[in-house]
Amino acid sequence: MSAVARRIAHSSAFQYFITLVIVLAGALVGFETSPAIVAEHGDLLHALDRLVLGVFVVEIIVKLAAEGSRPWRYFRDPFNVFDFGIVAVTLLPFGGQYVTVLRLLRLLRVLRLVHALPRLQILVSALLKSIPSMAYVGVFLGLLFYVYGVGGVFLFGKNDPAHFGSLGVAMLTLFTVVTLEGWAELMYTQLYGCVPGEGVAAELCKIPEPSPLAAPFYFITFILFGTMIVLNLFIGVIMNSMQEAATETSKAEEAKLRLSRGEAEATEQEQLAELRQVAEQMAERIALLQKRREAR
Repeated sequence: MSAVARRIAHSSAFQYFITLVIVLAGALVGFETSPAIVAEHGDLLHALDRLVLGVFVVEIIVKLAAEGSRPWRYFRDPFNVFDFGIVAVTLLPFGGQYVTVLRLLRLLRVLRLVHALPRLQILVSALLKSIPSMAYVGVFLGLLFYVYGVGGVFLFGKNDPAHFGSLGVAMLTLFTVVTLEGWAELMYTQLYGCVPGEGVAAELCKIPEPSPLAAPFYFITFILFGTMIVLNLFIGVIMNSMQEAATETSKAEEAKLRLSRGEAEATEQEQLAELRQVAEQMAERIALLQKRREAR
């Protein structure tokens, strides 16, 4: 029984079928966002949703059966735990007032594509692995924002209090600058001085103070550090994590292959032992029949 379940669970056709069902589950949730489609085909959508849930339950049963007498090994894979949790939650009996919660939980079934597609699984693993390193990059970016925020208040606070009037406002302004959104206009405001009666907060511009040297140096260096260098650091961290995740995934697949081969060899040895035992029993019966013949 476990051998049959193992062949089904590891077959490519079964994996492709589950992937198609996951895509269908995501499409069904998308259709339910249209009141017209729900009003016209609500019963069909509900039936298909029950069918999809049944397929997911059967998939879990097959994978548990594939582990034989040790079903707990199914839960060693974090993605299996994730799949089991999603299916288990959608089976809970939510009442009518929790319909929205149920729909949101059913939407999580689309995330099972992460487990169904190995390449996507590597990408997600890489992102999770890169979180500690990205935290240090975030600390560096925070220090950069703080230093340039304080400098912006000292340099441009009187000229443009709407964007550099306080440390908090200056750091928020720098966040928009690091996205390269409207940074040129901000730079020219500091370069030539604010114009009374114009701009976002025209009433705050009372004393124009141009900064022909400080403004270009300030914004250009911040964009170089904040956008170019930090962005490349993030990309480098993620690429390194992707390489590590790919290596670990290949090792895990090799370990699973060796384990399946070992189990297959163990099964063959058990079959050989059973055949030997049957052969010995048949030899004993033949010997007994021969003795009875000689006695006659």
